[in-house]
Amino acid sequence: MATTAVTPDRDAVVGEIHIAAPPARVFQALTDAAQLKQWFTDPSCPIHLWEMDARLGGRYRYNTEAGTAVVNNVREFECHGEIVEFDPPRLLVYTWFGNWHDNKSIRTVVRWELTPQAGGTHVKVTHSGLASLPIARKDYTGGWVGVLDMLKKFTEKGSG
Repeated sequence: MATTAVTPDRDAVVGEIHIAAPPARVFQALTDAAQLKQWFTDPSCPIHLWEMDARLGGRYRYNTEAGTAVVNNVREFECHGEIVEFDPPRLLVYTWFGNWHDNKSIRTVVRWELTPQAGGTHVKVTHSGLASLPIARKDYTGGWVGVLDMLKKFTEKGSG
């Protein structure tokens, strides 16, 4: 089961989980657009589009259809950014701009760290740059738990 915590400076949400799959498999699920569209979705905000150019300097974007989730009066979520660190299968870091953020121009950063462990991979995701985004930070505190749980379920069933 995933856990999340807000850092003492309130700038980041850190989520962690153990996944019974090798780092290469988890990394593939995080960087392949077709796989992202399968698992990075939820009935409360169903994915409409996922694009991922998985390389240093590559860009990604996704958007959802209207669901039941509402954050900052937004029901159709759009997010985009650029990959700023790329070291398969252990590290993926990208900028993150979301249309539901308190201030849409603030650059936040998502950092995925994959560490081999007995029986699988320790996954740590850190979403930073949230100090001045209290509504988004609160949303991510619960949101990253769900994302990690969906990633675990998808990678452990052997899809892809």
